[in-house]
Amino acid sequence: MFEMNPIAFRATMLNIAGNAGLLALKLAAGILTGSIALISDAINSFNDVAASIATFICVYISDKQADEGHPFGHSRAEPIAGLIIAVLAGILGFEVIREAVSRILEGTSPEVAPHVLLVPVITMAAKGGMFLYFRRVGRMFNSPAIRATAFDSLMDIAVAFAALIGLAGTFFGHAWLDPAAGLLISIWIMYTGYRIGMDNIDYLMGRSPEPELLREIREAALDVPGVEGLGSVKAHYVGPFIHVEIKVRVDKDLPTEESHAIGEEVSNRVESISTIEKSFVHIDPV
Repeated sequence: MFEMNPIAFRATMLNIAGNAGLLALKLAAGILTGSIALISDAINSFNDVAASIATFICVYISDKQADEGHPFGHSRAEPIAGLIIAVLAGILGFEVIREAVSRILEGTSPEVAPHVLLVPVITMAAKGGMFLYFRRVGRMFNSPAIRATAFDSLMDIAVAFAALIGLAGTFFGHAWLDPAAGLLISIWIMYTGYRIGMDNIDYLMGRSPEPELLREIREAALDVPGVEGLGSVKAHYVGPFIHVEIKVRVDKDLPTEESHAIGEEVSNRVESISTIEKSFVHIDPV
């Protein structure tokens, strides 16, 4: 058994509760007014609830310690949550486009009361706070799932703003702005879903990190006394973390124990870099 990190647990629970509350608010207002902008925003919140539950499950799994079946831990579970968010965003975006185009062709108009305009305003305020909180927690734990949640919250602010424009336009007699806002919302949702999906596919496919990090790895290894030079330095993502393979050149006349100690020190210094989970050091006598 293991315990999930309490801060990560609090963040995922807040995400689920916040999105569920906004879903209920927007769905009720959307049904009462018939606004496609509000209904599409409610569907977006439904997507957020489903994605936040997926995030909770995957963060819970990824926090498990390594075991016999998974000797390097379960960190790949987190990018899976990011992919789920991306897929749901794509499905959602397509459905909203279909409904928005249908409304534009039919020329239907919702009935908007002044108090309904408060719904997207409340949404923007809530999502702004969630974005700042999730961004801080995601950086703190280097969690792609929580970072994706922060980005999703930022996207929701833009979605709510588009819904506000559509509702305000309808209230002032420009009914076409409501389905037009729904159309803009859908395009934005699909774009951000694509961005999140590509980022997390890179994590799962073992993409190499940025050149700046590879230079930092080389500098850390070369700074160890006894290192004569470096051979190949390879690194790739394993979930949100990075594994490194590095060849270190040492004097061939050194005793085995000294060569081993140099390799251990190189490994320790490389693993002291925050995003490096594991380093594998091969000693080349020269």
